[in-house]
Amino acid sequence: MAVYRLDDELWFPDPHNGEADGLVAVGGDLSINRLLLAYSHGFFPWYPVNLEDEPRWYCPLDRFVIFPNEIHVSHSMRTMLNKGIYEISFNQAFKQVIQGCSKVDGRDRSLGAWLDGPMITAYSQMHEAGYAVSVEVWQKSGEERQLIGGLYGIFLRGAFFGESMFSEAPSASKIALIALAQRLSQIGGKFIDCQFETPHLKSMGGRHIPYEEYMRILCENPIP
Repeated sequence: MAVYRLDDELWFPDPHNGEADGLVAVGGDLSINRLLLAYSHGFFPWYPVNLEDEPRWYCPLDRFVIFPNEIHVSHSMRTMLNKGIYEISFNQAFKQVIQGCSKVDGRDRSLGAWLDGPMITAYSQMHEAGYAVSVEVWQKSGEERQLIGGLYGIFLRGAFFGESMFSEAPSASKIALIALAQRLSQIGGKFIDCQFETPHLKSMGGRHIPYEEYMRILCENPIP
């Protein structure tokens, strides 16, 4: 097993040669072209920006995904959604969402914080280029509404590569994930890449698939 060093050329090594935890390469940059190449092959950057000076690129061979038609919506969640006190939007507040993801629960103050300056800049540029997408959850109160949660990620080849989510009210991030899955179902989206398994995401319908199946789905019939 090895960890490769990237250079100025746009390339990624075979992930089958990487470390057991999915780490395959270090270095390179967070340019739009490199990020597009990365996600097209199942790679994503993840590194503590306060401790490391360059990106670390992961590509786990055991992929944890949610297929849109397999999203689990509990009875209590359906009841909450039917009350109509929340409003869902897409791409209306990307900057607020990524800032919310970076700061919730004091993430930005932790030693291993990863969603900071360089990463926020990179994904903001991806958003401006039309690749990074946000889902917002607003709580309505009369004519006013307050952002209480959301998520963001990359939409490419008909798949959504989730990056982060936040919640400032119970279940707000779950509401965002459900809305995302429903929207993907409507347009024939392929899957939501969750990167790593968590109890929260598993309860929402996430499951493991091998990298080979992941890439087969990602490469077939790409949606612009």
